[in-house]
Formats: sequence, structure tokens, C-alpha cells
Amino acid sequence: MASNRHLGRIVALQTLYEQDFRQEVGDTTFNLSEVLTRNMKRYREDIDDKDFIEKLAQGVSSSIDDLDKTLQPLAPEWPINQIARMDRVVLRIGAYELMHDKDVPPKVVINEAVELAKAFGGENSSKFVNGVLGSLLRQIDNTADPKPEK
Repeated sequence: MASNRHLGRIVALQTLYEQDFRQEVGDTTFNLSEVLTRNMKRYREDIDDKDFIEKLAQGVSSSIDDLDKTLQPLAPEWPINQIARMDRVVLRIGAYELMHDKDVPPKVVINEAVELAKAFGGENSSKFVNGVLGSLLRQIDNTADPKPEK
């Protein structure tokens, strides 16, 4: 199941990367469901959990503005639109999972994002992704577990 989820994240990444690119160039014909279906067909023999992929891609897509607002302060020297497209999409996926998918342990989410960054990003992408998502996790933990006042 774990390797199947890894493949699912790759399919979601491909789909969301295409969405980001096509929206940037002003393509108004992009249809997430159609592109996601096309991308899942390529791996139909290896994908068991289509619901996971659809939930992840649709969730990230519908939350882009909120995800970007959450991520921006965590990398203040890098405006979100100046982060390499692949890194930006990987960060969005990781942030979405950390904030919305409580079934996946946070360390697994970050590790998966780092692996995607290593496989598809630039030379320093994995370190950048690890740092930003690690900061987000600390922020989430501090919000969920406020320290008692002394």
C-alpha cells in the first residue's frame, strides 16, 4: 500500500504540475478531472487507491490560495511565485497532507515530499522542501499543543 501511495503522489504531482503550468500561460481549457483521469490511466495496472489520488489532487487544487498563504511566511525570502514550479507543487502537496490528512503520520508526509523533490526537483530541492515542511509541522504542533503559561 505504501509504495502504491507513493505512485499516487507522483500521479497527483504530474497533474498539479500541469495545472500550474497551464494556468500560468493562461490556458482556460484545463480540466483537473480529465487530466487526472488521463494520468491515472498510464498507471492503471499499478494503482489500487484511486480515491487517495483524486482526494489529494482535488484537495490541493481547491486549496492553492490557502496553501500558498500558509507556505509563504515559512520561506519569506522566496515569494511563492518565484519558487521553482516543481518545488512549489511538492510543497503544496506536502502542506495539504500535513494540514488535512490526519491518517498519514507527519514524518511520512515530509519524507514522501522530500523523495518527490529528490526525484523531480533540482539539486537543493529536497533540503528546501524538508526545511519548509518541517517548519510547517512545528507550526501545526505549536498551534495544536499550546505551551502552558508559567
